Amino acid sequence: MKYVPDTSVIIEKALTRLIKEKKIKGTILIPKAVISELENQANTGRETGLIGLEELQALQKIGNVEFIGDRPNLSQIKYAKRGGEIDAMIKDLAQEHQATLITADLVQAESAKAVGVTVMFLEPITTETIEIEKFFDETSMSVHLKENTIPFAKRGKPGAWELKQIQETKLTQEDVQRIAKEIIEKSRIEKNAFIEISRRGSTIVQYKNYRIVIVKPPVSDGLEITAVKPLKSFNLEDYKLPEKIVSRLKERASGVIIAGQVGSGKSTFAQALAEHYAANGRITKTIESPRDLILKDEITQYSKNFASSEEIHDILFLTRPDNVIFDEMRDNPDFKLYVDLRLGGSAVIGVLHSATPIDAIQRFIGRIDVGMIPSVLDTILFINKGTIEQLFTVTMKVKVPSGMTEADLARPVIEVKDFETEKLMFEIYSYGEQTVVIPITKTEKSPAKNLAEKQLKKEISKYVKNPEVELLGDHKARVYVQKGDKGKLIGPKGATIDKIEKLIGIGIDVEVKDEEITKQRKLSYSLKERGNYVIINLKQSGKMVDVYIDNNFLFTSTTSKKGEIRISKKSDIGDKLVEGLDMNKKLIIRG
Repeated sequence: MKYVPDTSVIIEKALTRLIKEKKIKGTILIPKAVISELENQANTGRETGLIGLEELQALQKIGNVEFIGDRPNLSQIKYAKRGGEIDAMIKDLAQEHQATLITADLVQAESAKAVGVTVMFLEPITTETIEIEKFFDETSMSVHLKENTIPFAKRGKPGAWELKQIQETKLTQEDVQRIAKEIIEKSRIEKNAFIEISRRGSTIVQYKNYRIVIVKPPVSDGLEITAVKPLKSFNLEDYKLPEKIVSRLKERASGVIIAGQVGSGKSTFAQALAEHYAANGRITKTIESPRDLILKDEITQYSKNFASSEEIHDILFLTRPDNVIFDEMRDNPDFKLYVDLRLGGSAVIGVLHSATPIDAIQRFIGRIDVGMIPSVLDTILFINKGTIEQLFTVTMKVKVPSGMTEADLARPVIEVKDFETEKLMFEIYSYGEQTVVIPITKTEKSPAKNLAEKQLKKEISKYVKNPEVELLGDHKARVYVQKGDKGKLIGPKGATIDKIEKLIGIGIDVEVKDEEITKQRKLSYSLKERGNYVIINLKQSGKMVDVYIDNNFLFTSTTSKKGEIRISKKSDIGDKLVEGLDMNKKLIIRG
């Protein structure tokens, strides 16, 4: 009998096994195209090439081996996988020599049968354990092997682990090479394993639930293997989160970033969140690079190493999942894909490395317009030692930034608040051509400032009830009053507030309390211009209302008997109103 093996069989070292088991007897015809392909893989630093060449050497010792055919040209080798040229050469040789083709490639097997070639197809064989698994125990998070060093393991749990020596003796270069080769070999045979990335100096393998990274010179100064294994799959309930946080993750949060330092438990929490969404009837998919989350079969995991961002973008928009988990966002294409998915309406949970919660937001600055950030992100979860240490919410508001006093400095400001306490933690806004991120710290008031605020409150209380006073600086204060008291405090043409300012000696801004604003109902109106006047018609006579431009308070007024408010274009208020309308800003009437 004559047998022609293809490259897949040589790499899996299946021929030596078949000969020893006496399952094949006869002449082994090795195509020179197979040798060329293996040489190319070895020269480009891929372990599979060296494994295949070792198999050929072993075959020379135990079998009747002949070499047949011609060497392929560079183009055929370069496009071997994509174009199938080398596979076609091997099929032709098997047909020419009337030999049985031995392959572990299903496509090659079916293609050969289609042209009348006799085929022996080798099914993948499931193996028990591999050597690197022996370095793990039930508390091992990761194992670190390097030639000429003692092997170590991280044992414990995220945020509370210790580096432990595994054995007393150092690993030799041969030891680490043997372990690396076994990992590569078995990853091609095991059903639940695959080579995620294969480069000249590094290989990343997902073997069952182990993520294994093999690095060799010249990328590293010595051959090393790092294997990581999740200790436990957590449920969302295991984190014992406050109901307020759970409700937000279930119902409101749609642009989530899970941030934290290396080994803090980010991916473990993302895994728990994905399982929770899937268990509650939501179609959930993940984007990973490499795929290392251990998830139920119902959750589809996509790899960015085998598909472009554009392809994954198209797949997700066509399949329309309810939730997308984006694990390990690193570079610009990752952030662009996250933003595209969010702006397309998908609920996306991204995982990225950052030292603090605000760093996670800053990584978006420069990649997208600052004004788009609240549309993309609404929740930042910061994980530390396997628990949620902080949860921030992101919103936008038009206001005067903290620390500034003049009303004309109002601008869109992104507010980053602590979700549980609702305390303002950071403000992000444009200042000139720069985007600034300002931490908000509440300092203790000095006795002099307390005294000044009490004096101002006493004076304001002569005109309105329950005012709230905030001293902004040596020459500026802000007073918050109830909605109906604003006009009373300002007085006709500002006479009352002018009197108080002259008496106290500082400028005063009068605003309605936030809770009062939220109680006010938006009113419908019609707008027209007549001569030098802008006329707002509310069809309600004697109605006191507040007028806003894009949520910026403009003035308070009472409608006439005809239900109208007339504003002169030549007045300061009229000038601001016309300017805002010309800029397509929204006019809001509340009352």
